[in-house]
Amino acid sequence: MTSRMLCSRYASSLLLWPTIAFRASTVTATIANARPQGWRMFSKSIDSSRVPVLQEDDLEETFVRGSGPGGQSVAKTNNKVVLTHKPTGLVVQCHTSRSLFENRRVARQLLVSKLDQLINGDQSVEAQRQRLDQRKQTETARRKMRLQAKKKAWKEREFGDEGGRE
Repeated sequence: MTSRMLCSRYASSLLLWPTIAFRASTVTATIANARPQGWRMFSKSIDSSRVPVLQEDDLEETFVRGSGPGGQSVAKTNNKVVLTHKPTGLVVQCHTSRSLFENRRVARQLLVSKLDQLINGDQSVEAQRQRLDQRKQTETARRKMRLQAKKKAWKEREFGDEGGRE
């Protein structure tokens, strides 16, 4: 059963027990859904086995009044999430949406990402993505230079010293 089905199934009980949906869903599933489109081809080369798993007992979650655009639904409701990881002292604040549920989900994703960077360092998922992006950029630049060299050689071969202009 997926986490969305659990959320809709227990939607009425979320008012009483707001952490049911988070205990049922896995953190790695939320990270996989947050990946940009271009990373699908690199997903096999990223090692996500070291990503830390959040324990609800290690978290301290508080809800604060938000600010900014959104009117009364933002200004008078406690929909900003401040999430503290007790063992490390990391604090994450999230107020990207007017929805408290969405802000809780995003705050947990941010906390997992920060914990991964803190614990794993160069082997974190974000560091691996940056290395892949750098490798992709250098490969693209190398291909571009090779193509320019081929074009230049073709012009010299076809047109001689004129450079392609007659």
